[in-house]
Amino acid sequence: MSENDSTTGDLRQKLKSFAQPLVDSVDARLRDQVDSRVDERVRETMSDRLSVIERAIADLDRRVRDLETRLDQSR
Repeated sequence: MSENDSTTGDLRQKLKSFAQPLVDSVDARLRDQVDSRVDERVRETMSDRLSVIERAIADLDRRVRDLETRLDQSR
């Protein structure tokens, strides 16, 4: 290894050590932003699906009550 290669390696290492906290900070911010967007999308999707399930349960509940009423009337 020549002296020039050693100097280049040292400079790279110093630059990396200075830049790493900035890279880590940007990475953390991006990860938080992506996580919050994903969480929001999951909440929206779950809300939509739950509302469909709630409507189905309400429909079933009405039908069961109707059947119970018919059974009571036929007795």
